[in-house]
Amino acid sequence: MTDLVRHLPARAAGALLVSAAWGVAVALWTPRGPQTGAEALWSIVISAGVGVLAGWATRSRWAIPTTPLLYVVALELARINVSGPSVDPPELSPIGIVVLVTGRFLHGCLALLPMAAGAAWAHRRPARTRFRQVTGRTVAGLATALTVVLAAAVAVPARTEAIPGGVAELTSVDGLGVMIRGRSTTLPVLLYVPGPPGASDTGMMRTRLSALEDHFVVATLDRRGGGASYPALGDEVTLDSEVTDVITVADRLRQRFGRDRIVLLGHSGGSIPAIVAAHRHPERFSAYVGTGQAVDLRAGDLIFYEDVLAWARAGGRRELVERLEGQGPPPWPDVYDYEPFQLYANQAYGLPDPPFDLGVPEYTVLQKAHTMVAMLDTWDELYPRLQSVDLHRDVPELTIPAYFVQGERETRGLAVPFASWYQALRSPDKRLVTIAGAGHRPMSETPEQFISTLTTLLRSER
Repeated sequence: MTDLVRHLPARAAGALLVSAAWGVAVALWTPRGPQTGAEALWSIVISAGVGVLAGWATRSRWAIPTTPLLYVVALELARINVSGPSVDPPELSPIGIVVLVTGRFLHGCLALLPMAAGAAWAHRRPARTRFRQVTGRTVAGLATALTVVLAAAVAVPARTEAIPGGVAELTSVDGLGVMIRGRSTTLPVLLYVPGPPGASDTGMMRTRLSALEDHFVVATLDRRGGGASYPALGDEVTLDSEVTDVITVADRLRQRFGRDRIVLLGHSGGSIPAIVAAHRHPERFSAYVGTGQAVDLRAGDLIFYEDVLAWARAGGRRELVERLEGQGPPPWPDVYDYEPFQLYANQAYGLPDPPFDLGVPEYTVLQKAHTMVAMLDTWDELYPRLQSVDLHRDVPELTIPAYFVQGERETRGLAVPFASWYQALRSPDKRLVTIAGAGHRPMSETPEQFISTLTTLLRSER
């Protein structure tokens, strides 16, 4: 390093400063890292160019580590005011490690690999021994090859299989990703809002509920911060903004397919903005359907806490017991405080872990990789702001039909608040169907029964 500093001409210093300037630019452009194929490709190309410039200007092998280092320091300092698990100090926990690998590490590969490879090829300083020469060229070649593989992977766009005579497309509504599929454009339109925050159920809709396309034009929304909507995540994600997103997409569908009203289907965390949208704007919807319906997150989390803690004590899981007792009852200030629920709640209730269904072409490589990062970043922004929501107070009635498809084995944290709220809910047509054997996700656990139930409830729509 001292050799580089001693002989550093002005042009070399300028070239290294370019790498720092590029780090600042990236922090302003994509503070959470590249999220689209185009952003990733530009990151690779420009980073390689910065590396080539630094290597050529310095004519030193020190440019290979120094250029990426300056970039990283500038990037982290420039985005220090951005918050969320993807950019906060790493958390050394199971979910935290996944976030680290699919966030910072992946984004580092998209910038640092091409930057180092560019500097390695361009520095032009001959190695002192044959071994060093061969080793250097081999490492540079491997870094270049891996960069090319990454570029090819991120360049593949998302796509959805065509439906002859119908509609099948991936589109965007004000930055929100929406998949629209249906056997005929004359079918009733159904808008599906997934949960939890930052969620995308596009894969589930394609692999498990594709038969719905025979009965409806199904529009699957990626909630702000999830899936194709991850780039739309901002600092002010609230219940009101989520409701606005639902209404915006609903209005676009109504206009596109010439409908006065459409059906609204919400699951779990997504059922809160969905039902609030139906309550505030009933003139846009012909019916509301809730599944895994959330009612009062604060009260529900207290039940989850009691149940997971009791399960941990009964099973002798000392570390989990100590963690929960140390944290005390929710709500909690940090998203990672909820990790025990995310990791163990399904086990405590004897339910299967939810499938991500990522193996579909409707997801890009980056969307697949960002699944956990997107959920936690959005959870961090939105979940604390939902703690005051209670449908007992906020949605005492609906002026449109209200249908609910619940699993027989729904978790107590959701089932208990739902039972009291549903009993008091007023609606011109209120129905509850319980699917035997299903838990929190009847649409993925018992898809055939879910589709049959849904089409029966919405028979009048056809």
